[in-house]
Amino acid sequence: MYIEFNGEKKEIQSCGNLSELLLQLDIDKDRNGIAVALNSQVVPKNEWDAQSVQENDQIEVIKAVGGGVELAEEKSVTVKTDGLTIAGKTYRSRLLIGTSKYPNQQIMLDAIEKTGAEIVTIAIRRIDMKNQTGETVFDLLDRKKFTFLPNTAGCYTAKDAILTAQLAREALETDLIKLEVIGDDETLFPDVEQLLKAANDLVKAGFTVLPYCNDDPITCRKLADLGCPAVMPLGAPIGSGMGIRNPYNLQIIMETVKVLVIVDAGVGTASDVAVVMELGVDGVLMNTAVAGAKDPVKMALAMRLALESGRLAYEAGRIPKRLYANASSPLEGIIGT
Repeated sequence: MYIEFNGEKKEIQSCGNLSELLLQLDIDKDRNGIAVALNSQVVPKNEWDAQSVQENDQIEVIKAVGGGVELAEEKSVTVKTDGLTIAGKTYRSRLLIGTSKYPNQQIMLDAIEKTGAEIVTIAIRRIDMKNQTGETVFDLLDRKKFTFLPNTAGCYTAKDAILTAQLAREALETDLIKLEVIGDDETLFPDVEQLLKAANDLVKAGFTVLPYCNDDPITCRKLADLGCPAVMPLGAPIGSGMGIRNPYNLQIIMETVKVLVIVDAGVGTASDVAVVMELGVDGVLMNTAVAGAKDPVKMALAMRLALESGRLAYEAGRIPKRLYANASSPLEGIIGT
């Protein structure tokens, strides 16, 4: 019999149920981070034995992988600032980190540790039948220590993003989802129409939706109105390292919406993070700026310190800018001529 497996037509032996199909395909059905959709409907793991497989059925099997998108003495680097609360849980760190593009898995683990991040993004990808060996990020990171934030990176339609989110919820047992619906391959800018549609449907389905979006106050307001507990406007194009290109839009967004504002994409180095945190945003999500650095582990620590110092500066309140000098020493009692 023939089925459509992960987008490709595949001939298989007749089988009674999904569990038998996975066994036939040499997929370990007991492995963590696996989810299955049959004809665009997610099938819970406890129903695989009862779910029959028919001729020409469409089967999607995914796993959690790395993605989204890597010293000095540290006795004095711990700085206490207020926490970040998402979906009722408070995190000490306001830095969210991706798990892709690192030179190797050990550097990834070391870098994540240096950032102090407690939320890590996890990409959802189809099972590769040609390569099922090796540990995934799901196997390497301690679920008790980190909150996994699956993302829909690589989705170009609301339909695909919604199915990916549903599979992620089944695979990772979380309602958190970083929603990405991309408009094109070159800019990786969001498709706003599809993003809003996907966000609306996912919020109604009980997801905690954190949408990656343009630095557009109107789009952010619409996403907040739909029920997203945060918006994640870009600082610059994904992976560009261009820094914060339009701080004025970010300021307007913070004045416009009553939800968390987390800058996602575009930071290149520690100073970018300090600048955006001084504006008063609630957090920063990064990947390439750390993973692609010459020394990802050192850059991870630099990003952490920059984020903490930027937040402290925002909390402290900077002096106003003025065109002319204002003497710091008192003028009373100076020696006259």
